[in-house]
Amino acid sequence: MNTTTLDPTAILADTTRHRLILEATLKPVIGDLFQPAGFPEIGHVIYKAPRPGNASQEVCIVDSAASMANHLETVMHSNPLTHILHPDLAGLPYIECTTDEGWPKVTKVGPHRSVITSLSEGHRIASSIFTGKEAVHVVDAKPAAQKFGDKLKEDFGMPDLGNRTHPQPDDWWNVFKTIYAYDPNSLVHGLLFPALGIKIPRLLTAHHEAFGATRVETSGVKFDKLAATTSGQPIFTRDEETAVEIRATFVIDLSQLRSFGHDGKGLSDSQKIFLLRLALWKIGKLVGSPFRYRSGCDLELVKLTEGRGETKAEIDPASLCAINADAIKTAAFRSGDDKRPVVTQVYWKAGELFKEGKADAPESTEGDDAATDGQ
Repeated sequence: MNTTTLDPTAILADTTRHRLILEATLKPVIGDLFQPAGFPEIGHVIYKAPRPGNASQEVCIVDSAASMANHLETVMHSNPLTHILHPDLAGLPYIECTTDEGWPKVTKVGPHRSVITSLSEGHRIASSIFTGKEAVHVVDAKPAAQKFGDKLKEDFGMPDLGNRTHPQPDDWWNVFKTIYAYDPNSLVHGLLFPALGIKIPRLLTAHHEAFGATRVETSGVKFDKLAATTSGQPIFTRDEETAVEIRATFVIDLSQLRSFGHDGKGLSDSQKIFLLRLALWKIGKLVGSPFRYRSGCDLELVKLTEGRGETKAEIDPASLCAINADAIKTAAFRSGDDKRPVVTQVYWKAGELFKEGKADAPESTEGDDAATDGQ
């Protein structure tokens, strides 16, 4: 098989290319079994996929597109639990939600405690955590009078049409530029502002499937040594899978990426090239080293290829991770006279952010993937 490296500048310049498709063949780090994503009431999904000659093949959904988006955002952090940004991405703009210190006994009022960022919140920049009525824009480390959602609408430059507000054709260029300045990651994974009529599909979509899959029922036992319950030592069953091949497919929509800028409007070529580099960096980091998609789904890369069929070429995942200080510097997130901080902060009063929900609130029937990605 041929080997190749990917040049984002050349890929974007070739207008005959509408999609960039990468396929990662994976295998369990230990043994043959792996744990796919589970879905409410139906468990793991295995379906019969049609094959030539009226044949079929058992295919298991290892992760949905929404779940893969979550995984691709996880690699942006050196420590996802503490939201420490990966060193390669130092200087990347994003939004941080902050609140008072010491809740429930507040010891410091104001934006002193980090809660969540647009790189970890499922709906990214469009989340109500950042755009809701309680989310106040932070300026010079102090809560301002303006809500951040209002600041965003102001920066979008759209006419206020009340409930019918939506971007006019020429407004979209400023929408793209504004989102890129605050959180370019949102343009990679897509976003939705329902009240503003702004919906941008995923630029990077990933599917994770296992082919020739077979369900394997295994068991476990719970030991209640302190006799704290009446259940004793119950034995329970759990489903795992084995498969002939596990494959993750990544599709980057090059046509959509080019549409973010045109004739000096919207994003520049260098900005679009950075978005492509960021998408490739995410793929390289996800598959370039063992990654636990779940506690029982620890997979490592067998090979990474670009293209399909006989035109496939093998790629070194490390070659995709070409983001460094120079790439961040030339990404031009803000104009030279723009003094906004790289990390935009919003502030919630702790009493509003952590107040108890209503006891009669209906429970969500969506699965984890749908609830966390919002696309």
